[in-house]
Amino acid sequence: MVLALLLLLICSRGINLPGVTTQNTRVETILRRDYEAGERALQQGDLATARNYFLHVLQVAPQDVGSRVNLGVIAMRQKNWPLALRYFQQAEGLAPQVTGIRLNIGLARYRQGEYAEAIPAFESVVRDQPDSTQARRLLGLCYLFEERYAEAAKALEPLWPASNRDLSYLYSLAVAAGNAGRHDLEQRSLARLLEVGQNSPLVHLLVGKAYLAREDYDQALSELRVAVKADPKLPLLHYTLGVVERRKGDLEKALSEFREDAAIEPDVAYNYDQLGTVSYLLRQNRAAEAYFREALKRDRKLGTSWFGLAKIYKQEKQYSRALAALGEAGSIDANSASVHYLRAQILGETGHKGEAEAEMAVVRHLKIANVDKIEREVSGATYRDPQLASEPK
Repeated sequence: MVLALLLLLICSRGINLPGVTTQNTRVETILRRDYEAGERALQQGDLATARNYFLHVLQVAPQDVGSRVNLGVIAMRQKNWPLALRYFQQAEGLAPQVTGIRLNIGLARYRQGEYAEAIPAFESVVRDQPDSTQARRLLGLCYLFEERYAEAAKALEPLWPASNRDLSYLYSLAVAAGNAGRHDLEQRSLARLLEVGQNSPLVHLLVGKAYLAREDYDQALSELRVAVKADPKLPLLHYTLGVVERRKGDLEKALSEFREDAAIEPDVAYNYDQLGTVSYLLRQNRAAEAYFREALKRDRKLGTSWFGLAKIYKQEKQYSRALAALGEAGSIDANSASVHYLRAQILGETGHKGEAEAEMAVVRHLKIANVDKIEREVSGATYRDPQLASEPK
């Protein structure tokens, strides 16, 4: 585990407190006592107590690396990813040579869905430690989510000897290889997936998702229906069925499948995001608004939900609410031409012609320079896979 690695690297080798003179024995004793007490509290899961001890260390020794790392660890355990990232970045500034810090910087970004931003951190760890299984796996997944398929396959393939019994690994490798045109590796991965999975519902779900990634919807449905017969409560099974039905154009079936998965997994934000999008397409604005709000309660960084709310409010001429929602969507994806285009429409309708023209200029530039991720997700051209987005074990 990354957390244990950092504790071993930075904490267990004794206390390194820059700025504290060896002559001041009393201060050193107090700091050592606080450090050790903080580590004990952290190991016991008493995060509040641990945090207080490490903050006290920082008050006396502001340049200390280990206390910042431990504060980042505490924030990670509390799933406060932005705070964890801040502590780890501070620690990196003081100790850029420690790969474990960079690994956790990447992980903090990964857990926030900032896959492009996480890539440099993971790349640096793999460069310095080519045998780091976790860094390589996370790097491969980031490439996969960013649709850099050839790089994803290249990053993941060396993990085969140690990971070829891991169903999630085999699935992600198959998807990367298939989209990169490496069909020999794709077939090898799928064959191994079927061999290891031994006809389990999970393996049929994963093979179904692999067919979905290839846009072979009939084969995907065939695999997913086998999984439903064996285990209708399998997590993310109905979510994936909903994605397939939506791609096939059956919105009512898609709505039913997303509702089914939400009943099984009420905390998965993506279900509500999809329910909102499909409800909007069915012109059920009130239901769509409620679903988007439910999604954002669970994950405020879902740009598609903010964008969906903006479209509803623009349609209903609630322009201030629409612009506020677009502001949130733009903070998540500043390069979305769709966000700027919708803002331009609203500004034009409200008489702000100069600002509307400026937004359209941005739209023209972005459409040349960037792929609009929000629009692709809203249209259903791509979809998020919550199973891969969770941290690999």
